[in-house]
Amino acid sequence: MLRRCFSTIKTLHAREILDSRGNPTVEVDLTTDHGLFRAAVPSGASTGIYEALELRDKVGTRYLGKGVTKACYNVNEIIFKELKGKSVKDQSKIDKHLVENLDGSINEWGWCKSRLGANSILAVSLAVARAGAVAHNMPLYKYIATLAGRNTENFIMPVPALNVINGGSHAGNNLAMQEFMLLPTGATSFTEGLRIGAEVYHALKSVIKKKYGQDATNVGDEGGFAPNIQENAEGLTLLLEAIHKAGHTGKVKLGMDVAASEFYVKDDNKYDLDFKNTANDGKYKITGDDLIAMYKNFSATFPIVSIEDPFDQDDWEHYGKLTSQIGTSVQIVGDDLLVTNPVRVTKAINEKTCNALLLKVNQIGSLTESIEACKLAQKAGWGVMVSHRSGETEDNFIADLVVGLGTGQIKTGAPCRSERLAKYNQLMRIEEQLGNKAHYAGEHFRNPK
Repeated sequence: MLRRCFSTIKTLHAREILDSRGNPTVEVDLTTDHGLFRAAVPSGASTGIYEALELRDKVGTRYLGKGVTKACYNVNEIIFKELKGKSVKDQSKIDKHLVENLDGSINEWGWCKSRLGANSILAVSLAVARAGAVAHNMPLYKYIATLAGRNTENFIMPVPALNVINGGSHAGNNLAMQEFMLLPTGATSFTEGLRIGAEVYHALKSVIKKKYGQDATNVGDEGGFAPNIQENAEGLTLLLEAIHKAGHTGKVKLGMDVAASEFYVKDDNKYDLDFKNTANDGKYKITGDDLIAMYKNFSATFPIVSIEDPFDQDDWEHYGKLTSQIGTSVQIVGDDLLVTNPVRVTKAINEKTCNALLLKVNQIGSLTESIEACKLAQKAGWGVMVSHRSGETEDNFIADLVVGLGTGQIKTGAPCRSERLAKYNQLMRIEEQLGNKAHYAGEHFRNPK
């Protein structure tokens, strides 16, 4: 008699849903005899040119060309036929087959997913992981730790990097730099860190309202406030005022996501800090070396511990300069530079370009490749910050991912908007479930043990 396998894929169905910006994205339902497992993929606004392909329909009469019906078709008609009856217990085998055999597209940086789309492959990959965790009778975070070859007895809870002031492509103000973040490293647990962050966030709202008026407390794509300021130092000063007002001085460090590729002017080889101003006269265009001087001044003046995407995604030279000058005290995070791509991560490690990876699963398009990029970075002694995207869904997968990989830091927006809070709330549930097996990264978030 044949033994029935309860972990094989019975059905796989993709649908088009909307993300937090009202744009279409892919959601997948996978069923085994253990039940239904769902995953949805996010989408970025400031996307790196080296990211794996996000397949869009490009039909202008529908969702402004951003529909994902082709990606859904690829799941329903191509991927499902390949995976039906396959066991969900072998994540790497399934991911490898989808990426290397079924899609098979490749460029100088590796598997680029240009045939099926990273959004279709990733949605399936994450749903398989959820089903695999249940098939192995494990919580998702523990299953991810197993996939990564990590300790499954004790877990690291991350420091949240809360984006509380939005600029750049995430907001309609004149602020060039994209995110100003709070990192409550002085807390004793994730739950306390999130409370501190939320209290500072509310204090910041009152500070901004008093200085700039009620309209200035509107929020950007990730829930952060978007006051109409232009000087980046002013944003950092506002954070210090809010930390003091909330009574948490000394417990909170600052971080920035500059997203400099958004305001790099290739023809001039300069960075335009006034790029959103329609009456721009060019007086705010500065060189890469000028930006280095600005970052060094910021880090000397403010308690900054993390600077992400400080230069353009092809500006390896200035990344390396900045890392060599302030990398001991400040982590220099590659996002658009690295796009969670193991090949680019390896290049950056060898050339000492930066010292931290921003881990976004939809940049590379599969869970297995994301884990590979993370392990490369951790082996090199880098920090790893797991991250959301500006176009998010209620899917909270990355909360389990950051605990499973033990990276010690996560950014998933302000303590505002349900698609952001879904991740933070899941982390509080995980911490509660783990009890004394959970250890908060705190001051050691760059290299937690």
